[in-house]
Amino acid sequence: MVTRRNALGLFGAGVALAGLPRIALAAADTDKRFVVVLLRGAMDGLSAAPPYGDPDYEVARAGLGLPPPGQSGGVLKLDGTFGLHPNLAATKSMYDAGELIVVHASATPYRDRSHFDGQNLLENGSEKPYGLDTGWLNRALAQIPGTGKPLGVALNSHMPLMMRGDAPVTSWAPSLLPSPDADTIQRLASLYGETDPVLARNFANAQGANSVAMGSGSVGGYQAFAGLMTAAAKFLTSPGGERIAMVEIGGWDTHVNQAGAFSPLSTNLLTLDKGLAALRTGLGAVWRDTAVIIVSEFGRTVAMNGTQGTDHGTAGVVFVAGGAVKGGRVLTDWPGLKPAHLYQSRDLMPTTDFRSVATGVLRDHMGLQGAQLAAVFPSSAAIKPKDGLIRA
Repeated sequence: MVTRRNALGLFGAGVALAGLPRIALAAADTDKRFVVVLLRGAMDGLSAAPPYGDPDYEVARAGLGLPPPGQSGGVLKLDGTFGLHPNLAATKSMYDAGELIVVHASATPYRDRSHFDGQNLLENGSEKPYGLDTGWLNRALAQIPGTGKPLGVALNSHMPLMMRGDAPVTSWAPSLLPSPDADTIQRLASLYGETDPVLARNFANAQGANSVAMGSGSVGGYQAFAGLMTAAAKFLTSPGGERIAMVEIGGWDTHVNQAGAFSPLSTNLLTLDKGLAALRTGLGAVWRDTAVIIVSEFGRTVAMNGTQGTDHGTAGVVFVAGGAVKGGRVLTDWPGLKPAHLYQSRDLMPTTDFRSVATGVLRDHMGLQGAQLAAVFPSSAAIKPKDGLIRA
């Protein structure tokens, strides 16, 4: 594992890198880019992509439902059944451009309601929480040939489980400390160069990572999610740089006061929307070779709870975005919102396994096949990769 940090955190990055060779000569055999956005806390998929045309929607989502398309604050229409939350305007533009697929009623194999266990299973890619101690995205990186350098970057202050494993990866996060001046950095570089060649090399690597991510921008501007997505784009467009990135955003656990223009859910959806737009802009021409999966550990209950929010549920929505995506579609085996059709009489029934989405993208976009996919998701032999997610 390779870790890099900004500013005074450069020293910590050097320590983490100690003893690990940094080879930057070989290039990956693919120019495709892949980004995973993890929404921690369980996003309410029925609000992000409301099934406004379901005849049971209004009753099932009493107190939470959005007005129909065309009304003030109404759903952004995708088709006759599904739409997007009004705060996902940029995301809707991707759908209109054929760059977004909405995969509804999707879930991992997890059927309990613990955030910790649900996120662990989603990240480790097995059938159960703590079933593996490495992450499926790292195992995917290990299947990409032709390189001896890190091809993956986590935009995070720590290395998420999804990115942990044998494949070398990088992490970067904006420092919360004031930036040191150039003289201090130069003195540290000189000191390391005189006393410890390994530490000096790793310190230089950390400086390089920070230069890629930050450019000439200020540290403060990179605290927001959109800033992280812009930084991810910088890594993915850097010559000879990373090909796979992971970014996350928390705060989706909306037990209280979920509805409303200024609710935490509405704010988070707007933040997600701006972040996706920033990634698209930052990637520029590389966007056409990019696929993005946006996923949460599970969905939320169909009905509103007693505190005007929702509780932990089961199925939700997965978004697949990018210029490489054959979008402009909603893919779902829709179970409906009738009480008899709900999972355990409370949740949206899962009809699509998330792993079929992930393996479909990995196969048709990143070129992984057969045994390679089995190495990424070892317990998913019976799960067929979803066809047609990526443009031919």
